[in-house]
Amino acid sequence: MKQIIFICMAILLATGMASAQQKKAVISAEETSFDFGTIKEANGNVSHTFQIKNTGEAPLVLTRVIASCGCTTPEWTKEPIAPGKTGDIKITYNPKDRVGPFTKTISVYSNGKTGSFILTIRGEVE
Repeated sequence: MKQIIFICMAILLATGMASAQQKKAVISAEETSFDFGTIKEANGNVSHTFQIKNTGEAPLVLTRVIASCGCTTPEWTKEPIAPGKTGDIKITYNPKDRVGPFTKTISVYSNGKTGSFILTIRGEVE
């Protein structure tokens, strides 16, 4: 009986250690906020590209990138990002009929973080 309990405990311990050692992707960025400063409505759309890095040990997959409003359009790297490598998220803001200050958030969903990774753009339209 003691041998059966010992074997079961050894299996549980080994399973726990194996799952703790699973390689995971980790999303990061040196820059998570960008300020366009003062922009002119008449000049049209403005864009900024955030560089996303995978600091984990497994490929990073960006599954969804959602802007906080329809005036902001994201484009992102669709291929998996290898460990230690980078990918891009380009954010385009349309200032038409939006005079005044703005702050917009972009939620990035991936296998590199539970929940969303937040990017922010801001500025003022004149």
